[in-house]
Amino acid sequence: MPIRNLFGSLPTFAVGPDQFHVLQSALSFREYLLEAIHNATSRIYLVALYLENDEAGRDVLTAAYEAKQRNPELDIVICVDWHRAQRGLIGAEKAKGNAAMYQAFADKYEYAIPVYGVPVRNREVFGVLHLKGFVIDDTVIYSGASINNVYLHRQDRYRFDRYHVIQNSSLADSMARFIRYEMIQHPAVNNLAEADLPSTKELKSVIRQFRMSLSKSFYSGEKQAVGDHQVAVTPMVGVGKRNNVLNQKITVLLADAKREIVLCTPYFNLPKVVLREVKRAIKRGVKVHFVVGDKTASDFYIAPDKPFKAIGGLPYLYEMNLRKFAYANEGYIASGGLSIHLWKHDSNSYHLKGLWVDACTMLLTGNNVNPRAWALDLENGLLIEDPKQHLLAKFTAEFDNIHQHTQQISSYKQLETIHDYPVKIQRLLKKVIRTRADRLLKRIL
Repeated sequence: MPIRNLFGSLPTFAVGPDQFHVLQSALSFREYLLEAIHNATSRIYLVALYLENDEAGRDVLTAAYEAKQRNPELDIVICVDWHRAQRGLIGAEKAKGNAAMYQAFADKYEYAIPVYGVPVRNREVFGVLHLKGFVIDDTVIYSGASINNVYLHRQDRYRFDRYHVIQNSSLADSMARFIRYEMIQHPAVNNLAEADLPSTKELKSVIRQFRMSLSKSFYSGEKQAVGDHQVAVTPMVGVGKRNNVLNQKITVLLADAKREIVLCTPYFNLPKVVLREVKRAIKRGVKVHFVVGDKTASDFYIAPDKPFKAIGGLPYLYEMNLRKFAYANEGYIASGGLSIHLWKHDSNSYHLKGLWVDACTMLLTGNNVNPRAWALDLENGLLIEDPKQHLLAKFTAEFDNIHQHTQQISSYKQLETIHDYPVKIQRLLKKVIRTRADRLLKRIL
């Protein structure tokens, strides 16, 4: 099916500007989420890469369980990645992971809540549940954040993301239906809150079938008429390279840009097709702005005075990508056709994603716009079409808040080279480059 026809078959929901809200911090996101869970009357659907066994994770799970005990009829569903939930943190000792907490909560309370483990591939490295969006009653809370202390600013540090609230029953219904009928009803998906779980090996064939099913799935719903005083919201989902409507929409948005593109990504590692469209946009006079995290604001960054781990080389690898891109486009940086903004705020980290085109089309997404998101993970997004710019003030305020902690790069020379990195990082990266392992790493990390 031609790309344009594929987009035309997707549902569209008419949303009033007063039903669309932007939260400006991880702390306000946590407060809003907990209050929404507490006040829920009909349903709570939480989907995240992980719900961590830490203070913030226990806060959210406790709030959901207390709501369930007060109202046993409350429809509560939690979905996390199957693999991520059954291991410890990267570099930590082997552990049962967060699933042990889910089981402990289920044993503790009278009315249990299912926490579904969603396996997108047989191995985590080849694909995870990266779907975003919480549905609480008739409200969609959309963010790239998972649930733990740093994402919810439960302690000293926070991981900065984007946080949007859309109050619309039809959109909420569509997203809840996808979770219920396209995900948790499949035999590959199991309740991690139960003790007797099948092994991934036992699920191997059904996981393969599940991924094939996901690759053909779409959000359901009507195509509503959108008035002059409303904006259009279209949910879209994609997994894998073939017929991935989300990937295709990102490409089309870049190709159709007339005046300005703003692209946020925490890991500067663009798919080839995105890099191509960005270069074409710059050449035809579109102003392109990247907002990326400084290497020290990466969630993979390890300070030089901390114990060395190989995963700590990733932020440096991404900075090398960015420096190479800036070097190749130095002339456009000088002329103002390209701007690169590095986010850094104390010891906090950066996790922003999204695309804003010509100040009238916004893609809210958890997609990192990197090869892994493009080919491996299950991703989704909300396309906001706002030709009358009803949301311009809200998005402008959001980006003013984002830019509060950014520095604009005026030359590639402001970015460090491999010779400036800690010695252990230098050795690691030289070995990676020499063996061409960087090509594989850029595809799967």
